[in-house]
Amino acid sequence: MRSPVRTASAISSVGRTSVKEARGVRLACVTSHRDTLNSVRPEAELFIGLVGAGVDVTVFTQADSVYAERMRAAGVEVIDFAPRGKIALRSVRFLRSAFVSGRFDVVYAFNNKAIANTNMAALGLPLKVVTYRGQTGNVHRFDPSVYLTHLHPRVDAVIAVAEAVSDSLRPHLRSNQRIFTVYKGHDLDWYRDAPLDRARIGLDDSHCVLTCVANNRPRKGIPVLLDAFSRLDTIEALRLVLIGSGMDAATLGPPLADLGLTERVVPLGFRSDAPAVLAASDFSVLPAIKREGLPKSVIESMAYGVAPIVTDTGGSAELVADRESGLVVPPADPAALVSAIETLARDPALCERLGAAAQRRIAERFSVARSVEGTLTALTRIVTAERNPASKI
Repeated sequence: MRSPVRTASAISSVGRTSVKEARGVRLACVTSHRDTLNSVRPEAELFIGLVGAGVDVTVFTQADSVYAERMRAAGVEVIDFAPRGKIALRSVRFLRSAFVSGRFDVVYAFNNKAIANTNMAALGLPLKVVTYRGQTGNVHRFDPSVYLTHLHPRVDAVIAVAEAVSDSLRPHLRSNQRIFTVYKGHDLDWYRDAPLDRARIGLDDSHCVLTCVANNRPRKGIPVLLDAFSRLDTIEALRLVLIGSGMDAATLGPPLADLGLTERVVPLGFRSDAPAVLAASDFSVLPAIKREGLPKSVIESMAYGVAPIVTDTGGSAELVADRESGLVVPPADPAALVSAIETLARDPALCERLGAAAQRRIAERFSVARSVEGTLTALTRIVTAERNPASKI
């Protein structure tokens, strides 16, 4: 694992103008933190950073979530509530009552259940409604379900996790809806797992290890990756490690056997120690073919200084600067994947250089400080209702 690059604190790095204008804004955030620490952290640290910048933040989420105590200690009010259904009358009534009594300026909803219930609860109330969008695609004007979420007439603005997500959503929004791009922030101090002992997964230091962390869904492009890897049998030391739901021997055994990959691919399935496996890898790959946002597995790889190969879909190409902090290839292109994998497998020094640059890129461009500042700017513009229908932060 490479030596981490230090980042400035979120509060001290926030732009003074945004802090001044946002100070005193009353913000309600409706979300669910029933997830792993690394999944919850970027959002929770955003809330903490906003409080440090003078925003009055109340978060509706599970009271026993992994970050609840840290948020409370930092001055975030945590209310034990997270909608369980897409639209539930009980949830709508609870939220509406809370919105009225809290006199919030803005309500920011983070998942489909939260968004749908928030939209209904906010009808007729004098506050702004903001939704979060974390991936490209699956929003179309002819789909009735999206009028419960991002295209609901109560939604004033959307904050997207990547510019590609903004570009994907923008054509479908109403003319009076606004969209902002704010990258989720990370801190290298969160990624301190010691590299896994390779012997625990049947490998050693003589192997060149390529790791893919993803749930085995059609859009993740695993068949494309296996097709590409089957063409790389001339690199004897190369091994592919697969981690995630559906990436186990029971699911992948037949296709691995058909491609002659049984001896060269290690299908581990779900692993709670996926970051440690990534940290022990020489490089990583995410072969997604569509609908990416800002993939957590790519961020983790970069944070550990492990060079990533990604496809040019969603926000992956915003995370990775091609040939500067990793390699970017076209989606659904096995030949391009073959070339990228072979390039890094045959050049360990290049892997090291790209991995170090990837780590710096996370520290410098995808920090908590930048996420807080971008969100402050968006909130300020939303509250003051400036006429600017599309903004890149």
